[in-house]
Amino acid sequence: LSSVRALNEAKEKGQELVTLCSACHHVIKRVNDDMKNVEDIRTRANNYMKLEEPYKGETNVLHFLEVLRDRVGFDELKKAVVNPLTGVKIGAYYGCLLLRPGSIMNFDDAENPTIIEDFIRAIGAEPVTYPYRNECCGGYISVESPESAKRNSNSIIENAKAAGAEMIITACPLCKYNLVKNGADIPVVYFTELLAEALGVKEDTNE
Repeated sequence: LSSVRALNEAKEKGQELVTLCSACHHVIKRVNDDMKNVEDIRTRANNYMKLEEPYKGETNVLHFLEVLRDRVGFDELKKAVVNPLTGVKIGAYYGCLLLRPGSIMNFDDAENPTIIEDFIRAIGAEPVTYPYRNECCGGYISVESPESAKRNSNSIIENAKAAGAEMIITACPLCKYNLVKNGADIPVVYFTELLAEALGVKEDTNE
């Protein structure tokens, strides 16, 4: 219901809803699809929330990576870079939430995505493609089955390193936490951290 509330507020303001987190994006976009296409869910949610005007999935939901790709354009982003990450080999980690189900997320090719690799190129670095970049890190089972989560995470990290990655970037804070917690021995960073660095606006933590 909190997702419906956020979607409805965006609708009332005539705005799109942009997310920075792939887990949040996944939940909100699937809720929006249900409100648009599943009458029973739409009716029950609207009845419970007692909205003056029923919400019917009108809000467009975007991930910030889509904004960079489709609204700003990676070519324009590249022009704004003042501190290119030249020579840094970075593995994109998509995980399981950003891409699937493809028919609802409609974000990128679920089996062969390119958006994060294109982002990496735009900030001047070198993308490293590796087979496990779309696999689940086990974040959602880290409490119930920490050993399984650790195995998943270690497989992803080792696979990225074997392909030559010196760093992994992700768009999901849960994935970042899980990979770091389970022993990543190369940096795992959020994509906005590298964006800030490339644009020259990264906060100086030494002051």
